[in-house]
Amino acid sequence: MKNRKPLLIILSFLIMVACKEDKKNTEPEHNHMEAEKVSTPKKNLSPHTSSMAMMGDAHIHIDYSSPGVRNRIIFGGLLPYDAVWQAGAHMATWLETNKDLKIDGKELKAGKYGFFVIPNQEEWTIIFNSNWNQHGKDDYTENDDVLRFKVTPKVSEEIKEHLEYKVSKTTETSGTISMSWEKVTIEFSFKVK
Repeated sequence: MKNRKPLLIILSFLIMVACKEDKKNTEPEHNHMEAEKVSTPKKNLSPHTSSMAMMGDAHIHIDYSSPGVRNRIIFGGLLPYDAVWQAGAHMATWLETNKDLKIDGKELKAGKYGFFVIPNQEEWTIIFNSNWNQHGKDDYTENDDVLRFKVTPKVSEEIKEHLEYKVSKTTETSGTISMSWEKVTIEFSFKVK
């Protein structure tokens, strides 16, 4: 009987160790990656895109973010009439040309320009501004305008959900630039000098 007590203590100790080992093996490992909330990427409501064309050796490139209508009244609603708009979302839309262009009888030198508009029901003002790298119209100033002219908007019953620019070649030395969004399209022609 004397030897039984140490044996029971040893046996109890071995059972405790075995239970701890067994518990360790049945519990899932703690993984910090699983514990963190997995975030799904947010859908970009105004995807970044561009439009470009070649006319001979002239390359015309427009870079912009394309907002959606999303059941809103855009012109005269979200975007007030008679106010400067950066003609896209987020950063200002810009146009780059490697050749001088003639637009509305005026010269636009080769370079990169911020593209702005002033919408109106009757006519829109098209603006090329020397400050092409700005957020929205935050840094816009009329003093940096290099070319301004007016166009008549075309209104349709069909809705263009996302803002879209097109640079279209008409001849080897000329083309058109158009912008469509909601029910409005504006367009102007240019010639490569």
